[in-house]
Amino acid sequence: MRVLGIDPGLTRCGVGVVEGSVGRPLTLVDVGVVRTGAELPIEQRLCLIEAGLEQWLDATQPDAVAVERVFSQHNVKTVMGTAQASGIALLVAARRGLPVALHTPSEVKAAVTGSGRADKAQVGAMVTRLLRLAETPKPADAADSLALAICHIWRGGAATRIEAAMAAQGAAVQGRGLRR
Repeated sequence: MRVLGIDPGLTRCGVGVVEGSVGRPLTLVDVGVVRTGAELPIEQRLCLIEAGLEQWLDATQPDAVAVERVFSQHNVKTVMGTAQASGIALLVAARRGLPVALHTPSEVKAAVTGSGRADKAQVGAMVTRLLRLAETPKPADAADSLALAICHIWRGGAATRIEAAMAAQGAAVQGRGLRR
């Protein structure tokens, strides 16, 4: 499975692609950051993020997209920008029919480090180790995007199988109800 992880942000939107499966070594495909200038109007910044993410999707051809779930912060301006960038990530993936998963920061930290309270340095160190990299990707948004992709590979596959089984069971139950 090839997963594009997106750590949404208006100034720096981390993007990282990891390939692998549960129980197998993970491989870094690519990592980077889509940047926009704080001096630009919000609508232009969102257009730049969309164009950047579209380029990443074209170049890396992921099977799924994992986006960090926006959580409440004290700074409303920061939350709004993050939510807007997140919406763009969801939009570009949906347009292509790619499955999208939202993972909370603590879920990602727990998947990668074993602790939902790990700090950015711990996450970066584990991403570096898991992907067998010479150095930790910079800035932290880039490392976080890789952690999202890893989390999805390890946890998302199981969640997807459970959802599919539940949907199939629901369809079977509903089908029996129609035959009466």
